[in-house]
Amino acid sequence: MPKITKRTVDALVPAERERVVWDDDIKGFGVRVHPSGRKVYIVKYRHEGRAIKTTIGPHGPITPAAARARAAEIVTLARTGRDLEGKMPRKSGGPTMADLARRFMDDYAPDHLKPSTARLYRKILDKRILPRFGKRRVADIGRADAAALHHEMRAVPGHANRTLGVLSRMLTMAEVWEMRPEGVNPCRFVKKYPERKRERFLSDDEYRRLGAALRDAEREGFASPAAVAAIRLLMLTGCRSGEILSLRWEHVDLDRGELRLPDSKTGAKIVHLGEPAVAVLRGIQRSEGSPWVLPGQKPGAHLAFLHGPWYRILERSGIKNLRIHDLRHSFASGGLLVGEGLPMIGKLLGHNKVQTTARYAHLANDPVKSAANRIASRIAGVAG
Repeated sequence: MPKITKRTVDALVPAERERVVWDDDIKGFGVRVHPSGRKVYIVKYRHEGRAIKTTIGPHGPITPAAARARAAEIVTLARTGRDLEGKMPRKSGGPTMADLARRFMDDYAPDHLKPSTARLYRKILDKRILPRFGKRRVADIGRADAAALHHEMRAVPGHANRTLGVLSRMLTMAEVWEMRPEGVNPCRFVKKYPERKRERFLSDDEYRRLGAALRDAEREGFASPAAVAAIRLLMLTGCRSGEILSLRWEHVDLDRGELRLPDSKTGAKIVHLGEPAVAVLRGIQRSEGSPWVLPGQKPGAHLAFLHGPWYRILERSGIKNLRIHDLRHSFASGGLLVGEGLPMIGKLLGHNKVQTTARYAHLANDPVKSAANRIASRIAGVAG
């Protein structure tokens, strides 16, 4: 058949018996068509005088382009004397994925991942990767394995992409630690799912309702003073929740109106405070012997979670579908509405990349639309 492409594979009709259709460009690369209609990419090659046929993966989760690249990779490796995918007898030894995970979390994570990221990686490993691959040898994990795991999680594309990312990072380190040959990361050609960025911003009316609910919480006590202060600071600074919850008094300069954070998602940064934010900080009663601005219930710990008080405050305010992180987005949109440009918004939020701030660019049109409406309405009123 001609070159294997999505069009040619989709057009293949199953027969009563299984058959293989070979590609004209890469010798040994083909697609097996089962009577059920299932189509699977394979590659056939010779290694140490033996003919070997191995499966690359199913059509659908794996694209023809990815299958072609993998076939070419396998054939090239076989020509240089290495066999990664064949069904030849293997030695029973070799590190497993569980061994790799332990080394990754012990040797790599402490120096290269932030604690919050390391916790996320640990959760993904325990929930998704190790139950599936933990007992398998590191050298045996192929592109079909990575693609199948990613495809099975397609209903939650964000989680699927992050799981693939963790697996890819681990297998890259496996190459560095010589657990796998170089340049054969099986996640390389697995295409990530598109993710839709959620955009939710508070309106002026919602701000009023949220402010009233916070005052009710202070008066009635259905949220702790620390939680109320945390939410107010998130509203008034645009900080990430972790930056406020883990804030130490030594990093607060009320006279200069600054938070000097030694670490954040984008590294060390200075958060410039408006007078309302400074007033919130001045109103917090310091806990003797605690370095934390917002101490938690456990001795020596800071406030760790806001979810409980946050949902109680939202319920009181009647605001729907609002995440804590949306306070940060709303701070950015508020800056644009008062005439600040994207570079200034990026500086206030601590963005390192212009592209990150650019997601708010469409909001800069709101004042322009408002002006156009005022002018058009005046003309219409005069013209009748």
